[in-house]
Amino acid sequence: MASSINRGRGSAPNTQSATEPLLPTASPPPPPPPPPRPHQHLPKGITLRLYLSHLLSTWNSRVFEFGALLFIASLYPNTLLPGSLYALVRGVSAVLCSPRVGRYVDSGDRLRVVRVSIVAQRVAVVLSCGGLLAVRDGVGGMVGGVVMMGVLAVLACCEKLASVGNLVAVERDWVVVVAGGDEGSLQVLNSQMRRIDLFCKLLGPLAVSMVDGISTVVAIYVVLGLNLASVGVEYFAIAGVYRIVPALQVPRTHPTSTSTSTSPGEEPIDTLPQPRSRLRSIYTPISTYLHHSAALPSLALSILYFTVLNFGAQMVTYLLASGYTPLHISSVRGISVLFEISATWLAPLVMSYVGPIRGGLWFVNWQLLCVSGAVSAFLFLENPKLAASGLILGVTLSRIGLWGFDLCVQIIVQGEVEPGYRGSFSAMEASVQSTFELGSYAMTVMLANPAEFRYPVIVSAVAVLLAAGLFAGFVRRRRGHLVHAPACFGKFRMEARHTADGEYRRLVS
Repeated sequence: MASSINRGRGSAPNTQSATEPLLPTASPPPPPPPPPRPHQHLPKGITLRLYLSHLLSTWNSRVFEFGALLFIASLYPNTLLPGSLYALVRGVSAVLCSPRVGRYVDSGDRLRVVRVSIVAQRVAVVLSCGGLLAVRDGVGGMVGGVVMMGVLAVLACCEKLASVGNLVAVERDWVVVVAGGDEGSLQVLNSQMRRIDLFCKLLGPLAVSMVDGISTVVAIYVVLGLNLASVGVEYFAIAGVYRIVPALQVPRTHPTSTSTSTSPGEEPIDTLPQPRSRLRSIYTPISTYLHHSAALPSLALSILYFTVLNFGAQMVTYLLASGYTPLHISSVRGISVLFEISATWLAPLVMSYVGPIRGGLWFVNWQLLCVSGAVSAFLFLENPKLAASGLILGVTLSRIGLWGFDLCVQIIVQGEVEPGYRGSFSAMEASVQSTFELGSYAMTVMLANPAEFRYPVIVSAVAVLLAAGLFAGFVRRRRGHLVHAPACFGKFRMEARHTADGEYRRLVS
């Protein structure tokens, strides 16, 4: 019916289809509904507790993630190997074990899952701080230091997986239930949670760097004290949300095996598989994820993690080699985060008028436009510093598109994925994102010379193009078209004309 209606709208009056007499033509279509009024039914007691718990969890995770690398660098000032291995093991654990975390989130009681993630994070950080202090004091000598670094890497994996579990449970499941089906409230909750993420991303590393500049030991004790002090607040704040919102206490219903197929012709698959072997335990979550109706937007977002255009370690290293000072880079990075935060206000506004699907298409194409301009300036400007400046400008502007697209995809995934599968899907998504992120680091390991940075830049731009193409395919499949034809085109139709040279078609009124 929808396709016939769309054909009717684009045809001329004298070529009506058989279904058009059934459609009302005398009166104009009803006006679109007003934009949803966010927060209209969410008490502050709920949102404040939810935001407080998320703020403390994200802040402690960001501070520890960055601080641990600083502490290890200060303990081993003459080599990058310990810090690199530590970060690599932590990242690989997220790739391999996130799907298991997702299955645990789906199968467990909501409150117990989040509480376990909070306690596991804090215990891992506290033990890590103790281990760092032991390494600094030379406990066990050289052999003891090597063993302790292995223990610290294991604790880092535990903290990372607990962080993934907390993020998946709260951001992808709890906020949907708390919003209670109100899309405006869901957009506001998502935006505020992302705003908290970006705030912690900017200020967390800056705060721990300032304290570490005074004393590494003091910084370790500060991280230790923050985690001990916040665990109780997080624990009871999230319990308060659970108590106030009765819907969170309702057990999740797991989807049927046919609920995730993208079309009637595809074979049904189990969304919550019970693996019978190690190989099956790896293959089944991937297959289930790729066959889900939300796979395309999720993959499009994940591909954007395969980039060096993000003011991360790779791009910062290049900018330092190009003559920028650390102060300049820190200032530009701060401005970039401000643009990212602005997207958390802009995205709900755009979605309230055009919806998350069209909004996502707008944002990802804005990112593609900015990245294309940045790469063009970088490749074709002869002055190295001017080329780097063009790259900085384009990347900074593209961050609006990135995080606006992120929020639109999050709304789509939350609406598409069944309640009993949200944890598994989101954890698999996190694993895919971590895989692409590790791929970006591997790319710069192979092309480590700053003079070769142009190649990772080009690959990053191609990744954005691929992401935009995947999302455009999703939009085309979902809506039947990518853009609306102008209203004036409805007055024209195609007519075949025959001439001596053959047949051609032209628009006639």
